[in-house]
Amino acid sequence: MDSIHIDLVGSKISALQIEDDVIKVCFEPAYLMKTMTGSVERTRWWQNGGLVFKAATLDPDAILPELPAECTGGDVGENVYTYRDMIPSPLESRGRAHCDLKFANPDQSIRIKAEAVTLELEDVAKYIEHIRP
Repeated sequence: MDSIHIDLVGSKISALQIEDDVIKVCFEPAYLMKTMTGSVERTRWWQNGGLVFKAATLDPDAILPELPAECTGGDVGENVYTYRDMIPSPLESRGRAHCDLKFANPDQSIRIKAEAVTLELEDVAKYIEHIRP
């Protein structure tokens, strides 16, 4: 595989785990897209995991959704990069990190600012389908 990313749109956020200044956004499941160089086909997979923010703060003004909830998109950023509606895999970065995840109710969001972010996936990805142009 040459590239793997999580599609935020449609992925399920099951929980927010907060312990001191570490916030974990739990995905059950996250939907992954895998692409090989030179191929026009992609494959879709699912896998549980989490986006872990360290030295993190949750935006107190954000209206959190009732979890579990389906994500409708949003931004995940690390340093100078902002990823719209996706998370590259692997992802591990120190420096400025943030997320602004959206849900069906446009008033609800999960907004986090942090000093580091890591994508942690569990077990192995499970195949769903081939996507052909």
